[in-house]
Amino acid sequence: MKLFVTGGAGFIGSNYVRHVLAHSDDAVLVYDALTYAGNRDNLRDLEDDRRLAFVKGDVCDRDGVAEAMAGCDAVVHFAAESHVDRSIVNPDAFVRTNCGGTNVVCDIARRLEVHKVVCISTDEVYGSIDVGSFTETDRLAPRSPYSASKAGADLIALAYRETHGLPVTIARPSNNFGPYQHPEKVIPLFTTNLLDGLAAPLYGDGKNVRDWCHVEDNCTAIDLVLRQGLPGEIYNIGGGNELANLDLAARLLALCGRDESFIQPVADRLGHDRRYSVDSAKIHRLGWRPAREMEEALAATVVWYRDNRWWWEPLKRAAT
Repeated sequence: MKLFVTGGAGFIGSNYVRHVLAHSDDAVLVYDALTYAGNRDNLRDLEDDRRLAFVKGDVCDRDGVAEAMAGCDAVVHFAAESHVDRSIVNPDAFVRTNCGGTNVVCDIARRLEVHKVVCISTDEVYGSIDVGSFTETDRLAPRSPYSASKAGADLIALAYRETHGLPVTIARPSNNFGPYQHPEKVIPLFTTNLLDGLAAPLYGDGKNVRDWCHVEDNCTAIDLVLRQGLPGEIYNIGGGNELANLDLAARLLALCGRDESFIQPVADRLGHDRRYSVDSAKIHRLGWRPAREMEEALAATVVWYRDNRWWWEPLKRAAT
């Protein structure tokens, strides 16, 4: 099988490409615009694999997508603008890429009669929940331009299923962490700052709760959705590791050998969701469970950033 992977040079996308090449005989064509979050270095260790091809392109470029997707059997659509803070400042880019790009990918896949399309969403489309966990049938209540654009993308994809019979499936992961995550995100931001002796900026009271899933576990789940998930269905992918940001910061302090004086409280994010939690029973029934324990995976992630300054230091310099 030949996979067309949009955003395959990004954080989750590149880890997914690595997973596919390690666990199957499939070929992969990565289609990525190489914005600040897409990085060829994320795929550096895979460049000698003849099953991997790369095309630089924008998912909103209909002709470019059509040319690159031709001959592919399945699509895994990661390409997205994904940082909530950036969406508050520049929502237009999020609507363009996340909604417009999904429309182009689905329409081209329909015209080319691709056998399966998996669109990667987020648990943030459900909004915040005080108690319990969201199931796939719960209403969408996004509270940021980012999550609203992802909810819109989901609805666009599902509309192609209803209107044209596109064999599309939606995956909604919880917060991911692991190697190759851009240092603007909370775990690599805190980790790289602490490794450099800098403060970790903590939003508000630090009691906002997120469910964490190591990216390798998420990629295993996404691949299962591709191969066994049913068209038209939605699958939540939760790691089962709910942590308040303050507790997460404490763990990272310990792993980086810093004390509480390195926590710097900052003004809370606008519209900051209090708690995310998804019910993953549906994908559990397909046979998936997270394989990595949170403590081990978080410690391994810190070690990866400690050992790979070559990768993240240029990204941090570019952001200043």
